[in-house]
Amino acid sequence: MLFNSTCEAYDNPVSYFYNKTGKPITPNWRTHDFIVVGLGLPICVFIILANLLVIVAIIINRQFHFPIYYLLGNMAAADLFAGISYLYLVFHTGPWTIGLTIKQWFIRGALINMSLTASVVNLLAVAVERHQTIFTMQLHSTMTRKRVVMLIVTIWLVAVVMGLVPTMGWNCVCDLSTCCMVAPLYSRSFLVSWAILNLTAFFIMVAVYTHIFIYVRRRSRVMSPHTDQPSNNQTVISLMKTMSMILGAFVICWTPGLVILLLDGLSCSECQVLKYEKYCLVLAECNSLVNPIIYSFRDEDMRTTYKRILCFPWRRMRQHEGPSGIRFEPVKTGAPSEKNSNNSTSLEPSSPQSLLSL
Repeated sequence: MLFNSTCEAYDNPVSYFYNKTGKPITPNWRTHDFIVVGLGLPICVFIILANLLVIVAIIINRQFHFPIYYLLGNMAAADLFAGISYLYLVFHTGPWTIGLTIKQWFIRGALINMSLTASVVNLLAVAVERHQTIFTMQLHSTMTRKRVVMLIVTIWLVAVVMGLVPTMGWNCVCDLSTCCMVAPLYSRSFLVSWAILNLTAFFIMVAVYTHIFIYVRRRSRVMSPHTDQPSNNQTVISLMKTMSMILGAFVICWTPGLVILLLDGLSCSECQVLKYEKYCLVLAECNSLVNPIIYSFRDEDMRTTYKRILCFPWRRMRQHEGPSGIRFEPVKTGAPSEKNSNNSTSLEPSSPQSLLSL
């Protein structure tokens, strides 16, 4: 246990471990310190605001009270926590690191580990939920609220464990020969394990979404000669676009950081991991900003709810929604035109297309 440790190194300041591992630490501000803080602050603000918007939309709109949206809300909460954690990191990095105690340094690291792990596991949970729903040809998952709550609790338990493992002993405070350079108080074995776990989650998501795409494409080809619904091809295209965005965002945001951690954990002395590690951290944090855009802004009903929140929410919700949360489209009076007759109904439930496009 770290906080009960009696080894000699435990009484040293944080700068002692930085000097031992060769990571520069100075009370003077350098160019990359200004860049990290300058980029980090606005990113954190956008992350917090975007995910708050998602959470509020899910809470106030009854038609979002289904398992997929509970998972999206939990993912938004994880990404919101990521924004807050990274905001804390921004104000405890660079020259400010020297003033941290060992306990404060581990708390800073635990917050980042928990938030980023929760975000990744949430992405995996959404992928599994979409797989189950599409393969049973349902609009909403049959998962009960109790099971959804258990899944959400499990996600956060995994995140908490991954955040506290280094604090509770898997570190190099009493074994300086195992310290890494990117995080000088973490052991190399922990960095390698953390990177491999996240890469494993990535490959699982690739497999899940690939399986979904192959299934939907085959089913579309089989059903298209026997159905008059023109939405089949559009569903496949929308799903393919969403898959590409999800996987592309994950690869772009996470791969550089995971590679840096692996190289550092494998003691690659010629890889210059310190030159890029802060920028990779900022890029990885951007995934928490991209998530609400991919999973929520592609849903037409979610976008409509955002507009109501941002533009006179209560008044517009009373005007356009009935007690069940179904939208009432205004009916124009006067001579009906061909355009109005084509846009048939005045009472129209939310389209299944929006959920399938997730």
